[in-house]
Amino acid sequence: MKTLQPASAPVAEVCCTPVTQEAISAEEAQRFAQLLKAVAEPTRLRLVSLIAAQDNKEACVCDLTEPVGLGQPTVSHHLKILVDAGILHREKRGVWAYYSIVPGALERAAAVLSPR
Repeated sequence: MKTLQPASAPVAEVCCTPVTQEAISAEEAQRFAQLLKAVAEPTRLRLVSLIAAQDNKEACVCDLTEPVGLGQPTVSHHLKILVDAGILHREKRGVWAYYSIVPGALERAAAVLSPR
């Protein structure tokens, strides 16, 4: 009886380019996901846009209610989410709160999404 010898294993060919190590870390991905989630809501995206469009890049909550058509408590809630996500900075002046874009926050978000 003749025994069959196993054929030698085929040479593995690389079909894809290895994944780069330049990807963001898991911690950075978590923070970035929070940022994206915050701006993924249409009202919050409009609020960021309205603030960014101001000459001094800041706006009082009282000036943001009419353009988005919502009451002050609802607008304040949306602004708080944007502050918590690191997109906006909040400064209290008397009874009003003023919001400004955190320097570099939107640029950092764009950099993660842009090809390197």
